[in-house]
Amino acid sequence: MSWQTTVETTVTGLGYELVDCERSASGGTLRVTIDKLEAQADAGELINVDDCEKVTRQLQYVLEVEGLEYSRLEVSSPGLDRPLKKAAHYARFAGQEIDITLKLPFQGRKKYRGVVSAQPQAENDQAWRLVLDDGEHEQALDFTLDEVREARLVPVISFKGRGGEPAPDRKPGQRGVIKPKKAAAKKHAGEPTQAAPGQDKVDGGLKQ
Repeated sequence: MSWQTTVETTVTGLGYELVDCERSASGGTLRVTIDKLEAQADAGELINVDDCEKVTRQLQYVLEVEGLEYSRLEVSSPGLDRPLKKAAHYARFAGQEIDITLKLPFQGRKKYRGVVSAQPQAENDQAWRLVLDDGEHEQALDFTLDEVREARLVPVISFKGRGGEPAPDRKPGQRGVIKPKKAAAKKHAGEPTQAAPGQDKVDGGLKQ
């Protein structure tokens, strides 16, 4: 198996969601971001140090068995500004406010903030809409996932978890004026809370 498949199979097999997995350019550092499953997160459960240690230990074992080399393994929580990497992430957080950075500028800018929702009558799950509100009127920016360089949740403090009620000033994803064109197309560093064998890094739930 490839390292991506190995990591995803291991993380999901332990009952967690794999948010992101990346390997450094040199191939030495493997960074894995995990989260609770949607139902658990909606109930207010957050990733903690024990979760990260559990995944780290299992990945160390599986990667060794599969003969996949790395020099450093970092397992962490997604943080409040959780990255959105695939269609399932957008669907999970539809109706919430996100920041996106486009690969290419649209109307002179790449960065936009708004409430995300699926495009009405979209034929696939790659088409999404961002409702923008400048305080005077709303507009809608339609885009596809391959036009996005980066997307993250806008941090919201909620005692009910990320699936709780939105902030009082947050508006639902209302439809606005549709642009005639489509958009062209950090990770929280955190402080390591505990080091696992082999200098692997484990980040816990303090960032959340």
